[in-house]
Amino acid sequence: MEKSKILYVTQEINPFLIESEISNFVRKVAQGVHESNKEIRIFMPRFGVINERRHQLHEVIRLSGMNLIVNDYDHPLIIKVASIPQIRIQVYFIDNEEYFKKKFIFKGADGKYFKDNDERSMFFCRGVLETVKKLGWMPDIVHCHGWMTALMPVYLKSVYKNDPHFSNAKIIYTHYKHDEKLKFSKDLPTKLDFDELPTRELNLNGLADVNKLHEIGIQWSDAVSHGSPDIDEGLLDLIKKTDKSVLEYHDEEQTLEAHQNFYDKVLSENGVLV
Repeated sequence: MEKSKILYVTQEINPFLIESEISNFVRKVAQGVHESNKEIRIFMPRFGVINERRHQLHEVIRLSGMNLIVNDYDHPLIIKVASIPQIRIQVYFIDNEEYFKKKFIFKGADGKYFKDNDERSMFFCRGVLETVKKLGWMPDIVHCHGWMTALMPVYLKSVYKNDPHFSNAKIIYTHYKHDEKLKFSKDLPTKLDFDELPTRELNLNGLADVNKLHEIGIQWSDAVSHGSPDIDEGLLDLIKKTDKSVLEYHDEEQTLEAHQNFYDKVLSENGVLV
């Protein structure tokens, strides 16, 4: 029987970043799924704080070289790869000199969030999808982790909806507790319009914050999971109003088995034998 294919798209994973709960959470789940009867790929941004020499990142020339247009500007897409020690799992890194050279993640030394975080998210999501196409790999599930991946379900169900690499993939969005002060450019709708995303359907009124991106990820995905024990009440109410399958938050000892069962459930709903 052919292995089910899971694409993990995350803003962080241990050991490359150990700044938040996402890093350890994604590492544990991805490693456990890899060791079971499933095939995985992992993508994250190549933030400037990542030590390339220590982690032995190297560019994959055959996957690099493409330009992605974000907000009417060309941005070279660079793909790097490194392995997680001891477990033989490769991680692909989406890189670009303008977006990811900063020696910080989402905010600078002054504590202020970068003004281009929205564009970084757009570039990251597009970069992942274009690279997966180059790999010729067709995932059964695309599992998105964190606000930086919240636009991924929108891209998959609009711009890439007829692409054979993704047309049969189910999308799971995992949301996490984040700083409520994180807000995005008032020009975000214009930027998304340029990328041919269905901006009107996203209901972007005024400044979008991190919870608004979570709402978008939840509404456009096929299934949802809670990555934090503390859930925003507004998001919880939104999830309850949907008919989507939901994976509740589990402690570390239970989370791998819970994810395995959830993947099987989602794949069964998609008509895929597991």
